[in-house]
Amino acid sequence: TFNPIHNGHMVTAQEALDQFSLDRVVFIPTGDPPHKVEDLLAHAEDRYLMTVIAISSNDSFFVSRAEIDRSGKSYTIDTVKELRKIYGKDAELFFITGADAILEILTWKNTDEIVTLAKFIAATRPGYDLSKIEELRSTLFRGRKEAGDGISIMEIPALAISSTDIRKRIKQGRPINYLVPEGVNNYIIKHGLYR
Repeated sequence: TFNPIHNGHMVTAQEALDQFSLDRVVFIPTGDPPHKVEDLLAHAEDRYLMTVIAISSNDSFFVSRAEIDRSGKSYTIDTVKELRKIYGKDAELFFITGADAILEILTWKNTDEIVTLAKFIAATRPGYDLSKIEELRSTLFRGRKEAGDGISIMEIPALAISSTDIRKRIKQGRPINYLVPEGVNNYIIKHGLYR
């Protein structure tokens, strides 16, 4: 959701770009997330603008309005299909998400189809228990050949930073300096988000 985008997201994107030799990373703030019911979900346009601010200095990072501009709930399957149309059937698409989020994939709409259209990169912090992801791989791919590379694990030390903690700190009046890009911090203050 990028609620808000933080330095852990940025480090994760840069590491994926490098480790998987990606051409670009497209950040896609969620429009109307079906699994997130939060009091402190900033408006989609605010989350989009904070993402634009955060990635502006990296020529390999882009922001898409695909989910924000699409009406209704934001389902991953719709976004992946849209990306497939944009980049073509031969493009190798990777969906980068947190390891905790990937464990919820079986609750997503059309999971079986999603895994045929994109590979997954599950970002996690060092020491994370990977056994549940291994169980997910065997359930999701049921012995198919892509089971091994359908979900790749990528360890990121900066993932100790969380959007939930950032929102809590803001609500408590505590600083978020160095947890989010400076421009994002300024945007949050200027617009009074998460208070």
